[in-house]
Amino acid sequence: MGASGLGSALANSINLSNLTLYLSYNQIGDNGGSGLGSALANCINLSNLTLELRGNQIGAMGASGLGSALANCINLSNLTLDLGGNQIGDEGASGLGSALANCINLSNLTLNLGGNQIGDEGASGLGSALANCINLSNLTLDLRGNQIGAMGASGLGSALANCINLSNLTLNLGENQIGDEGASGLGSALANCINLSNLTLYLSYNQIGDKGGSGLGSALANCINLSNLRLGLSGNQIGAMGASGLGSALANCINLLNMTLDLRYNQISDKGASGLGFSLAKCINFSNLILDLSGNQIGNEGASSLGSSLAKCINFSNLTLNLSGNQIGNEGASGLGSSLANCINLSNLTLDLSENQIGDEGASGLCSSLAKCINFYLTLNLSENQIGNEGASGLGSALANCINLSNLTLDLSYNQIGDEGTSGLGSALANCINLSNLTLYLRQKQFICFGL
Repeated sequence: MGASGLGSALANSINLSNLTLYLSYNQIGDNGGSGLGSALANCINLSNLTLELRGNQIGAMGASGLGSALANCINLSNLTLDLGGNQIGDEGASGLGSALANCINLSNLTLNLGGNQIGDEGASGLGSALANCINLSNLTLDLRGNQIGAMGASGLGSALANCINLSNLTLNLGENQIGDEGASGLGSALANCINLSNLTLYLSYNQIGDKGGSGLGSALANCINLSNLRLGLSGNQIGAMGASGLGSALANCINLLNMTLDLRYNQISDKGASGLGFSLAKCINFSNLILDLSGNQIGNEGASSLGSSLAKCINFSNLTLNLSGNQIGNEGASGLGSSLANCINLSNLTLDLSENQIGDEGASGLCSSLAKCINFYLTLNLSENQIGNEGASGLGSALANCINLSNLTLDLSYNQIGDEGTSGLGSALANCINLSNLTLYLRQKQFICFGL
């Protein structure tokens, strides 16, 4: 009664063109969802609608009914519909898609169906229906935490490839059961989206191994107009071969300018880091790269080799590199720094080397090298290493040589730095004559003893 009544009341606002409704966690159910939609369908001038209905016990009937009703909003061009955490299932996903396909003027759609017990049939059906939205140019589809396997992922991709005007796609299939076959099949299908210029694809925690990683990359390399790519593959089973193959394939995306590649918590190792870096060095048009390889058993050799390769990307202006939680020591930190110092056009560097095995020598060596990057903003995370007083002072002295450094964020928390190191660091940084913005983290573990 509540949701339906609200919709009926709003339907009397005859000039309403933009509407945002937040109704999550309200036990609306099927009847409420359908009733709300039916009422809103009377808002004949509605062009922009955001409807949040998370966690409302809406099932297949409610989702289908809601979609059918919204399809009557003939002027709707922008729709954000959040139905995450309900009980929609395969039937509801297919029905919702079929209904939304009738929104003939829809150009921008954001649809969240995460955590809804949707399997292969529902994913394929949803995609097939959305492919009929002939004017759709921007699509964000969140299907994480469902029960979608290889067949569903491939079917979804094949269907979306028929959205001939699609230029921007964000697809979240994290925490499903896609595997190697699904990753490769999905990539092959999306390669047929000939007008796709911006792609964000999240496939984290999907049991994808070397074969799937390489296959996905090979397929995406055929997206000839792709200029911006965000690829999330964390928490899978990708090893050295898969990482190298993925990199080799992506290097063929000749128009790619900006890439975010998240490979956290896989099994890449030194060999994989080296191979991936070697391949990425061929991406001659790259200007912005975010690369996350944290938690991948990478040591000194891998860090140094990766840095040497990335230094060949001569057009880099912005680089974010996360190598936290690996096994990098002094040699690897110094080698990485020496290599990155050759990125002559680098203006912004974010480097996360937290939770490694870097000591005084490595910290000083790293920063001595980075000081040669004469024009850049620096964010450096060296927390939870083995840096002492000498390293903190040496690190500061090295950074003081960055004559054009204007913005510095430095995290040295949870090392072994005492009063002497803190004073030395501060005195050294005071010599950064052009530094205008400084953020410094020096949190330390505290042990409090209570006597009896």
